[in-house]
Amino acid sequence: MRHSRIALLLTVSAVTPLVPVLTPATASAAEHTLRPYLQQKPAWHRCDKELPASLQCATIKVPLDYARPGGKKLDLAISRMRTSTKKERRGVLLLNPGGPGGPGVDMPQYMADELPKSVKNAYDLVGFDPRGIGLSSPVGCGLTSAERNWERPYKAATFTKDVKWARTVAEKCDKKQGDKLRHITTRNTARDMDVIRAVLGEKKISYLGYSYGTYLGAVYTQMFPKRTDRFVLDSAVDPARVWRGMIQVWAEGAEPAFTRWTEWTAARHATYKLGRTPEAVRKSFYDLVARADRKPIDLDGTPVTGDDIRSGLRGMFFGTREAAEAVAELKKAAAGASTAPSTGRDNLRTPEPVPPSFGRTVPDDNGDAGFWAVVCADTRAWPRDPEQYRKDAIRDKARYPLYGDFASHIKPCAFWKKSGSEPATRIGNSVRALILQNEWDSQTPLTSGQGLRRAMKGSKMVTVAGGVGHGIYGTKSCADKTATAYLTTGRLPAKDVTCKAAPAADERATPNRLPLPTPPGLPGMAGRF
Repeated sequence: MRHSRIALLLTVSAVTPLVPVLTPATASAAEHTLRPYLQQKPAWHRCDKELPASLQCATIKVPLDYARPGGKKLDLAISRMRTSTKKERRGVLLLNPGGPGGPGVDMPQYMADELPKSVKNAYDLVGFDPRGIGLSSPVGCGLTSAERNWERPYKAATFTKDVKWARTVAEKCDKKQGDKLRHITTRNTARDMDVIRAVLGEKKISYLGYSYGTYLGAVYTQMFPKRTDRFVLDSAVDPARVWRGMIQVWAEGAEPAFTRWTEWTAARHATYKLGRTPEAVRKSFYDLVARADRKPIDLDGTPVTGDDIRSGLRGMFFGTREAAEAVAELKKAAAGASTAPSTGRDNLRTPEPVPPSFGRTVPDDNGDAGFWAVVCADTRAWPRDPEQYRKDAIRDKARYPLYGDFASHIKPCAFWKKSGSEPATRIGNSVRALILQNEWDSQTPLTSGQGLRRAMKGSKMVTVAGGVGHGIYGTKSCADKTATAYLTTGRLPAKDVTCKAAPAADERATPNRLPLPTPPGLPGMAGRF
């Protein structure tokens, strides 16, 4: 999805939650140490004079380390738009747009335009910037533009250089942020959500989370099941695959999408001139990749390599028409024909997202720093030996030629000095949540939603057959009715449901009005989970 900001990737854990269900004595003691945080009174004020007065903002405090609540504190930016109907009000609907690295204080404003009136009557819409992001004690590593580009194909000739890049990113983040980084985790953000719940005076919270927000929501249900009301988890992360596996699933999911695209495009050879059979279309594509590897293709003044084509078009193949248009433009450019800037550049490039700052300073690389902080600190499962990444990248390029080497190549987490303050959460509960999933989602492929459904045994799942794009609820999808009924009545379907996307919806992954992660464009990266 193309938008102006990132929105754009943890079970009963072996580690006990800070407020564990052990004995009344331990639970009481833990809550006592958190009491100053839970009893805060937010000083609500208008967020910005350019925004509606109904969008109120406040800043509360949370502990950096929940095991030491008397130590360092973080600012947490929260926002709300209150329902005007006291009679119908059920409580609060906490919102998260995804990431990791996506700010959410402005989310109530734009969700107010997307949600049905019955939902807005039932809930105060509440947003927040997760710890380390946006206005919530933002982290930054001082990364250059080149260092922020993590989509690196495996090549024997550049392997040493790529290992150096990964080590440099990890070292710069450690130098800038130090011990703070190991506390920027999903588990701690879930704890922050529970502080928000208490500060708002609610016994339970309801929740709508997209993309990475599905994982954050699932972790909350695992840690605080008795404080969980109605949770909608849209475009889901598989909790069994955080986090390296969720990057690798992009490569796995791209291959069937690419095959489907070749079939669609072959049936329209008269329009795109890319081949009359799926095999011919596939050959046309990989011939372009090989040609651009030998000599970059000049696309409206931008040199495009074969690696740019593979990574830049991966997400587009989930929406058949836009991919066909993009490849056709590349073919013309390779033949020396001029391309229309409004088509080629718009299709193949994604603008760098800019998070809202409300006039306050946020590091330029905050989205990237927040992304790596969570992805590296959430789990201790990242390989530490660079040779493991080399072997995996070679293996996966053979398995998944479109994107396999990008997904499995070296990442900064191999050198992350501050591992997570605790192991990742193992999701496995009976909370009655609702999972929404498009069949052809490029960022969280269908298998990811199915993985979350298996872990959350009390949940139900709506699969949109033929559905394209990342993010469903609020886009006039066939799944909207089920989600609205659940949020307003608590009624889940008796069993998992499959509904059909609107005709021709699979032809173009049109930009979603929601600020969700976007597939990376050419030649760099601007996408997230």
